[in-house]
Amino acid sequence: MTTVRDAAFEVLRQFGMTRLFANPGSTEVALLTDLPDDFEFVLGLHEGSVVGMASGHALATGSPSLVLLHTTAGFGNAVGAIATARTNKAPLVILVGQQDRRHLASDPFLAGHLEGLAGSYPVSLRQPARPADVPAAIARAVHEAALQRGPAVVVVPMSDWSEPADETIALPAPARLRVANGVDEQLATELAALVDAAERPALVVGPGADSAVAWSGLAMLAERLACPVWQESHGSQSGFPQDSPRFRGHLPPTRAALRAALAGHDLVLVVGGPAFRQGTWEPGPFVDAGTSVVVVTSDPEEATYSAADLAVLGDVAGVVSDLAARVASRAATAAPTPRRPVPIPEDGTLRAEHVYAALAERLPEDATVFEESPSTRRLMLDLIPTRRPFGFVTVAQGGLGFALPASIGVRMARPDRPVVAVLGDGASLYNVQGLWSAQHYRVGTLFVVLSNGGYAVMDRLAAAHGGKPPWPHFDDVSVSTIAAGFGCATRRVTTHDELVDELDRILPTLRERTEPLLLEVAVEATA
Repeated sequence: MTTVRDAAFEVLRQFGMTRLFANPGSTEVALLTDLPDDFEFVLGLHEGSVVGMASGHALATGSPSLVLLHTTAGFGNAVGAIATARTNKAPLVILVGQQDRRHLASDPFLAGHLEGLAGSYPVSLRQPARPADVPAAIARAVHEAALQRGPAVVVVPMSDWSEPADETIALPAPARLRVANGVDEQLATELAALVDAAERPALVVGPGADSAVAWSGLAMLAERLACPVWQESHGSQSGFPQDSPRFRGHLPPTRAALRAALAGHDLVLVVGGPAFRQGTWEPGPFVDAGTSVVVVTSDPEEATYSAADLAVLGDVAGVVSDLAARVASRAATAAPTPRRPVPIPEDGTLRAEHVYAALAERLPEDATVFEESPSTRRLMLDLIPTRRPFGFVTVAQGGLGFALPASIGVRMARPDRPVVAVLGDGASLYNVQGLWSAQHYRVGTLFVVLSNGGYAVMDRLAAAHGGKPPWPHFDDVSVSTIAAGFGCATRRVTTHDELVDELDRILPTLRERTEPLLLEVAVEATA
């Protein structure tokens, strides 16, 4: 069995951090006993000396040095030296021992209340949620210390070291992290060589690539590589023109399906997003063995938690545009399968896909579409392509109540741009008061509410869990009536013909509208 301790030592070896500066206590014995022969233990007789030696070592090497301290007493004694390390910009990874996780709830002897003990001097402080997360926390701390030039702290309960490592998932931290500062010819050449060496590359784009310059660079890169382009599964904005023949769709939100989608690609270049962000837990790696992952992002957090062989931190548009100019051009591949048509319902039954298909046929190319309909989100992503930068926005964190007011703010900032918010009826209730502001300030957003009288996504999750939901449906709630109460104009439709008539009347006026409108569409719940 590979233990957390074994995995942590392997992470430290990968980063060349085999010299350990320490003043240990009982909570560190499990880590230190039978220390591997390739690790050098350096004892300091006071924690200030320990951190001071490690700081000098880090400044001389230019890379993070490794420190081990003993729970509250050791960590507390070292605070002055940690503050000095931060001010001197000395990158350190500081492991702090903690009592046995199995009885921390009882506040045992030697248990430390460690968060905040060193104030704001650490550049980060991580307390892994489970033992198996310790190696990843250490890897992230290495990158954080190097990026922010200061001490990064990881608190490790003494019992964690002997627990099993999780070998079913890739380490959620990059093996290498490089910063693209200005014109970095060496890094640019290395990145181009990695891409050129791949036989079957694929691009994955995220919200950090949602700009005209990034879209242009990515379109050129995709054409030169003759490769498919995917949107990440939980991207809050679109990073590529989705009417392009290179676009293949949105990645699935589970690991097994993600592996299947990216199978056969020996390199996945993720641009403007992490590798990878998903919502439903499944065991296993994100990609198959033999697939390399490279991330290009401007977000240090995304860079440090991405399971990647290389993360490049820098200006996304600049890096991609430069890369597109450097890589060799390849022969074109077969065209993708066109989007599936959605037949008009013969029985008059109206479902979410009918609404999305009707919108897709009529939306202005430069419309900004907000999404907050969890039960039908995948349908919307499949049926309404984003054709211009800033053409799609959704909540990044997952909570409800963002789209309705945010769409009002966008229309206020960009009155020349058509704005449509597509909401589930349950989601619309979270910040429905925003309609008053839209009406009062004459903001011409169109709100399309898919009304099925319940929390369909929650019903689906309860069924998958194998149980009966305790919550009732709310068929008697009328979102259009509520909207009218706030002074917002409303329409309610129940058939496909009514829907088409309303959209044909409303959508041509979107650009000039100075009044909001809520269109409530009665739809069947999606199974």
